[in-house]
Amino acid sequence: MTDKIQQNQIIAIEKGVKNRSKSAQTELYKCVQKPALFAGKTKRFEKIDDSSPDLPDDNVRVQLIASEVISKVADAMVELFDVTATKDWGNCVAAADLVVDGDVLIEKVPVTYLLFLEKELVDLHTFVNYIPTLDTSYDWNKDANSKLHKSDPVKTQRTSKVETPIVLYDATEKHPAQTQLITKDVTVGYWNTVEMSGALPIPEKEELLKRIEKLQYAVKSAREKGNSVEVDKKAIGEKIFGYVLGK
Repeated sequence: MTDKIQQNQIIAIEKGVKNRSKSAQTELYKCVQKPALFAGKTKRFEKIDDSSPDLPDDNVRVQLIASEVISKVADAMVELFDVTATKDWGNCVAAADLVVDGDVLIEKVPVTYLLFLEKELVDLHTFVNYIPTLDTSYDWNKDANSKLHKSDPVKTQRTSKVETPIVLYDATEKHPAQTQLITKDVTVGYWNTVEMSGALPIPEKEELLKRIEKLQYAVKSAREKGNSVEVDKKAIGEKIFGYVLGK
């Protein structure tokens, strides 16, 4: 067993070690809650004389020994303690430069921070992806004062319904003229409409997402590089259980 291991190797085996350890602990914990498994007896019949009947022994075998159960728990936990210690001590030295487009954005970033950053950038990407974009059916102009985008004015008619009499039959010597009111849509003015929006232009949103994605890739690459450093293996578990068991 060498004294060095890559940090990513420890991370790769940590879950399996943890699952095995916790499974063993759970089973042993169930056992210690059953005192009957630790109890046993040998019961033999002794005749007074040959006329007495022969009776079979009544024996109960002890199934568990406390010291052995404790040793099994220790065995299950020592490896977990060592792997976790190796990972956590390794995290103190595992670091890498965050490089974007060939330039070092941040030097010697700890792997633990890179993991944090990786998660946060996923959330940021989701957030930006939901930001609305400008309606492409309008031509937009950026207003420097209000920071809003404004469309070119669109002129539309404003009409109103007006009742106008029309002559159905002209007046004669015997009959007056017959008229009827009809309703007409008459232009009374014009609307000048300017649409305004606080949404993002599509190219700006695309550029934002592109930069976030590029940063995500850089963070992942830095994390993998940081986790490839060799760290010292730790043997913590035996010391801890040596104290617990008084060895």
